[in-house]
Amino acid sequence: MPENGDSTSPLRVGDRRTEDKPAARPGAPASTYAPTAERISLRGLLGHPRYRPLRRRLLIAAVAGVAGGVLLAGWRWGVTAAVLAAIADTVVRARSHSTVPAWRRASVAERRTEAQLKRLERSGYRTLHARAIPDSEAQIDHLVVGPTGVYAVDSEKWDKRLPVRVQSHRKLFHGPFDQKKRLDEARWEARRAAELIGEALGREVVIIPSLAIYGPPVPWKVLTVRDVDVFDGSRVRKWIAKRERSLTDTEIQKIYEIAERVLPPRYPES
Repeated sequence: MPENGDSTSPLRVGDRRTEDKPAARPGAPASTYAPTAERISLRGLLGHPRYRPLRRRLLIAAVAGVAGGVLLAGWRWGVTAAVLAAIADTVVRARSHSTVPAWRRASVAERRTEAQLKRLERSGYRTLHARAIPDSEAQIDHLVVGPTGVYAVDSEKWDKRLPVRVQSHRKLFHGPFDQKKRLDEARWEARRAAELIGEALGREVVIIPSLAIYGPPVPWKVLTVRDVDVFDGSRVRKWIAKRERSLTDTEIQKIYEIAERVLPPRYPES
């Protein structure tokens, strides 16, 4: 049972029988001629933009290897220095790389949430960042699809000098400022995304909205305010992973593919 007592299933499956599903259209006859495979050179492969980090890593390793070999007077030391430099570059890039384009990374909160969500990938979770709601100016900072359900996480960086408090589970305040509008936006974003995904999937999908707050201390673990889960940003991963499993791997992949299609990136890369 989750900490906020929510046991709602994220997916409601209809009673459609297998035999009621429309038959697939017959495909065109396969060609009897095998396509000619184009030979790709190593130089051409490394010239692809996708492998730019690899080129940089090889350059760093080469420079470190030459410097280590010259300074320490031994090729073995040079090889060791090259390997250590490549490992260091891999670790630094893994910690600093973001799928959100660098030119619009204005939110520290989004990057901190993304770093937590990356740790969930090994458990079967899929995440989309900065996805726009069509025909609106709204966006979901992080849409998470995984074994325990579907989640819309909005990351907030608030002034740590102002306290966070709640009234009657209906009003959220940051200092003297009422956050009703922000809660309503988060709830609407999740509901609209669920409608778009559900229409394409042919089933009802429940997306749980949330606010992950960074900066001021949040005096509770997880609290539902106006149907939005509110918690300290450091709890994002636990908030998602501690729920009961409700989706299969096939459902996760299907929902993720549909979400990727119906929720376009807010800042598409050129």
